[in-house]
Amino acid sequence: MILARITVTMQQSFLRLFLVVAVLVAAACGSPARVPVSAETGVHPVIPPPKESLIPVINVVKAKGWTDDATPVAGDGMTVRAFARGLNHPRSLYVLPNGDVLVAETNAPKRPDDNKGIKGFFFKFFQSKAGGAVPSANRIVLLRDSDGDGIADTRSVFLSGLHSPFGMALVGDGLYVANTDAIVRFPYTTGATNIVAPGVKVVDLPAGRINHHWTKTVIASPDGSKLYASVGSNSNAAENGILHEEGRASIWEVDRVTGQHRVFAKGMRNAVGLAWEPESRTLWAAVNERDELGSDLVPDYMTSVRDGGFYGWPYSYYGRHVDHRIEPQRLGLVERAIVPDYALGSHTSSLGLTWSGARALPPQFHEGMFVGQHGSWNRKPFSGYRVIFVPFSHGRPSGQPIDVLTGFIRGNGDAMGRPVGVAVDRGGALLVADDVGNTIWRVTRAPQR
Repeated sequence: MILARITVTMQQSFLRLFLVVAVLVAAACGSPARVPVSAETGVHPVIPPPKESLIPVINVVKAKGWTDDATPVAGDGMTVRAFARGLNHPRSLYVLPNGDVLVAETNAPKRPDDNKGIKGFFFKFFQSKAGGAVPSANRIVLLRDSDGDGIADTRSVFLSGLHSPFGMALVGDGLYVANTDAIVRFPYTTGATNIVAPGVKVVDLPAGRINHHWTKTVIASPDGSKLYASVGSNSNAAENGILHEEGRASIWEVDRVTGQHRVFAKGMRNAVGLAWEPESRTLWAAVNERDELGSDLVPDYMTSVRDGGFYGWPYSYYGRHVDHRIEPQRLGLVERAIVPDYALGSHTSSLGLTWSGARALPPQFHEGMFVGQHGSWNRKPFSGYRVIFVPFSHGRPSGQPIDVLTGFIRGNGDAMGRPVGVAVDRGGALLVADDVGNTIWRVTRAPQR
């Protein structure tokens, strides 16, 4: 018995030592960025040559959470306060017509064949450090501000027993929820604080035992006849084999009544954020690009989505820059790759996207897109960890981004929070889901002095 305990102790000590050594080795490998994030942002970003290393750049925050009444830092002319605290890993938001706010409390499902081996072991270790390994609550919570003071005073479990839900869309009396493996429709009545009726499956979505990018977003077309669902890739850069990418790295168009579907656009590694630009009624997406090509590659991006368009993944990035890791190549397909409209900086993990119309914010924020940047793990120094606003003019991006919320990360790498989903509430204020801080933030115009 004593010998067994000694053996277990030695194994645990060896594992701890192994982890420490591995972290030190990883920290020593991979070069810091040569190009500032600002140069990789905008209509004409700098795209430097790739810089691969045996061990990729690893620079991971330590999730801490907010202390007491601390908040992020609002940009000029704005103020921020907590709309709701004490949530369980809130990731995405949806504002109902009556002003109620739906929050998906969610995380990844079980994925037994994803991130296997030594590399996968370390990925899971660092993901846990960054606050991304908590179990999924698998539910949607309703928040209501009944007295209009900017703080939710009613909270109820709106839907439970879901399967890693993420996207939400209301069309008529049907609420469509994108679980990780299917879009499901639930009956909705205005003012209801919970739904107990079972859902009806509209269409299956690619999932399975790998399910590398598990979040599925759903948005309704302006006329309500179609749903658009984003399905992320099953890998970083097709390392699991192209056969496992069937139907993935794409945006689907779904008939919401029949469930008939087609691939609307493809070659988007992980188009998490979807939003409509109202002037042209064009669909836009915020896309997370590939990792492990160095601190400077590849810029995440925001782009209008063309019917039938191909955006490069996995064969090329940011248009026709060939990713030589992919074998065999398809250079004929690369020639068709569309250059994205607007770069958002490398490794920023730009997840949330919503059109503004935010009349409770200063005038410069009334026309454009808000972007929630969850933050990097594959870049030195860190990038993302903020919410930005990209101004538009005549339906197109028209300038450099403006900081809306910062201060999520400290100089020592401690992350107080990490922004994800963004939405504009009925009063015209910006709502931001913070999955490490377990808070929904509300941003408004600062009071006049």
